[in-house]
Amino acid sequence: MTLQGLLSSKMTPLGMLFGLLMASCFNFCLSHQNLNKFALTNPEKSSTEETEKRESEAKEKLDLEGLEVFYPTDEWQALRPGQAVPAGSHVRLNLQTGEREVKLQDEDKFRNNLKGSRKGKRLDVNTNAYTSQDLKSALAKLKEGVKIEGSKEDKARQAEVKRLFRPIEELKKDFAELNVVIETDMQIMVRLINKFNSSSSSLEEKIAALFDLEYYVHQMDNAQDLLSFGGLQVVINGLNSTEPLVKEYAAFVLGAAFSSNPKVQVEAVDGGALQKLLVILATEQPLATKKKVLFALCSLLRHFPYAQQQFLKLGGLQVLRSLVQEKGTEVLAVRVVTLLYDLVTEKIFAEEEAELAWETSPEKLQQYRQVHLLPGLREQGWCTITASLLALPEHDAREKVLQTLGALLTTCRDHYRQDTQLNRTLASLQVEYQVLAELELQEGEAEGYFRELLASISSLQRELR
Repeated sequence: MTLQGLLSSKMTPLGMLFGLLMASCFNFCLSHQNLNKFALTNPEKSSTEETEKRESEAKEKLDLEGLEVFYPTDEWQALRPGQAVPAGSHVRLNLQTGEREVKLQDEDKFRNNLKGSRKGKRLDVNTNAYTSQDLKSALAKLKEGVKIEGSKEDKARQAEVKRLFRPIEELKKDFAELNVVIETDMQIMVRLINKFNSSSSSLEEKIAALFDLEYYVHQMDNAQDLLSFGGLQVVINGLNSTEPLVKEYAAFVLGAAFSSNPKVQVEAVDGGALQKLLVILATEQPLATKKKVLFALCSLLRHFPYAQQQFLKLGGLQVLRSLVQEKGTEVLAVRVVTLLYDLVTEKIFAEEEAELAWETSPEKLQQYRQVHLLPGLREQGWCTITASLLALPEHDAREKVLQTLGALLTTCRDHYRQDTQLNRTLASLQVEYQVLAELELQEGEAEGYFRELLASISSLQRELR
């Protein structure tokens, strides 16, 4: 083989290889040019950023679409994965089944959260809500010490509150500068009792202290607090004063403290208040003083059978009878009759109630059974006294007397039938109230006051026939 032929045979494979390399370069350049021309993304962004963005968007979209509202009830229900629970729901893990269970904590509290929503409707988390990125940003600022400003409405509301109200420290400072001491009710009552009990206090100061004290003991807790430091006994001892005004206002305080307060009533009877009140009513005293003392006596006796027993033993009915028969005491007579009516009806109702509940309250029935009020009234001549009071001119007084006559009817029936003066008074009042009742009817009052009085008179007359 010649040298030329040998070289030709060796160059042929190299040329073929060079031609293949040139063709590959040409195809690569052409494809790169086409990608730059028709690409839908920005070639300047890195592929790593694109991948992270697509993954974040896909994850967020999946989270939003996967939330389904779960509507709890008053009973425990199983919670499936992917369900959203309303705020305030009570969630627990059932250790037996391994499932999470949900129910409402308070139906009234969370009813408004579920109102208007229908079961199966997906939760709209995009409406006026914060994204996870917003929360992360806010948390980062908070850690950096950046203060998150509130809305203008919140600032205005806070400014208004600060304008209307002042801190307690500032108020204490102002009071200290003014030498003003903030006292509790207990402290005030102690100060008033000390003022009243002080020998250096004038009569006017004593009366002013009692007047102020009466305002506080109207409250049941304050009246009981009066016992804790001996204030009640100090006021009871004030009934022994030689000054009628001190007796009057001491009785005024006691009447307010006794009212519907069993604990104070018990302490008062043990402290000798009942005896002192009866002594004042049995002796010569100003009418104003006797009014207040009678008020205190009524407050002490009502709904307190033990005090009623002691009242009868101490001759309370005789004291009241003498009080009613005094001249110029018509006002007190009406109050006495009202007290007797209240005591009689209270005993009747209490016995009926206690008999119905014998198994639960036998003590109450036994206490009232020891109050022999009706026999005492008959023996002390109250049948005649009550009937004579029907001649009082005031309509209100007549109403009270008619009520008491009806309450005493079982005990005084025979006496009433033989009392000719009572029958004449009833007949006269019947004629008077018939005229007044007709006038009421003409004025359009079918059930007027005088018509009720006329009905009471007619009913009593039928009972006495």
